[in-house]
Amino acid sequence: MYKILLLIFFSLNLFATQIMQPQEVFKASGSVQDIKFKNNKIYTATDNGSIEIFDLNTKNKINTIKIPDIKDFMGDSIASKIYSIDLLENKILIVSQGMKGYRNIYIYENNSLKKIIGIDKKYYIQKAYFVNKDEIIFALLSNQIGLYNIKTKTLEYLVQVSASSFSDFVISENKKSIASTDESGIVRVLDIQKGSIKKELKALNLDKVYQLDFKKGVILTAGQDRKAVLYDKLNTYSLDFDFLLYSCALDKTAKFAAIAFNEQNDVLIFNTKTKKYLYELKGQDATITKILFINKNEVLVSSDSQKINYFRF
Repeated sequence: MYKILLLIFFSLNLFATQIMQPQEVFKASGSVQDIKFKNNKIYTATDNGSIEIFDLNTKNKINTIKIPDIKDFMGDSIASKIYSIDLLENKILIVSQGMKGYRNIYIYENNSLKKIIGIDKKYYIQKAYFVNKDEIIFALLSNQIGLYNIKTKTLEYLVQVSASSFSDFVISENKKSIASTDESGIVRVLDIQKGSIKKELKALNLDKVYQLDFKKGVILTAGQDRKAVLYDKLNTYSLDFDFLLYSCALDKTAKFAAIAFNEQNDVLIFNTKTKKYLYELKGQDATITKILFINKNEVLVSSDSQKINYFRF
């Protein structure tokens, strides 16, 4: 009897969580699509055609970068939605909406905005990263991955990863590999310079993966099948939830993970080694677009609203 009670206590403790409310709330001018963090500054990409930079220490907005408006099918000017941003030194890489649904890529540097790829290429670009000062890698909705040389203005390759529609990809810390996924639920690791598939992981998600993260060789997924999968060569497993999983993140050590796990848009923080549930982050009022660990004790959460919530625990 004692052993049974001890087991019940352990099980309850494993899934006990501490409820957290945001310590700070930052407000952008539009719905936040992507966030990055560097040198105590929060970079936010909005559907209002702006990148807004907040200082985490002062809590003030310190800069706004505006992307040129575009024309809709009626010829009216509308804001150019920003889909993704990336940072390298003092540069910002920007993927934004263009005419006829095509996408532009800009680089912002020294108060100047330069178009790198325009709609003449007819690319439906969803996301892009800096590889180095001369190269960027991007993904198309058609699930093609492209490596582009900024210096020579040439496309080094454009490869078809699979026939399934693209969902998400994340670049590794050393910028040598990417982890990519799509509506099939399959996760692939590609060599950036070769454009070749290094590894195809067994699909534990049975449907579309909405988002993934890739740190220290560990991959975390958030799936339409309500399943989060942690791919680790030492301990691969899945966690089941009761709602669609739209967003996920790993901290820099891959020891801690975050999942947007319920209809209330709450975020669950858990230990990837012990699987112990630690915190529930509340206060999001729309579908979560990005979760970002600043470190193991600080997390930023953006949703399809103007708010970026900052949590410290």
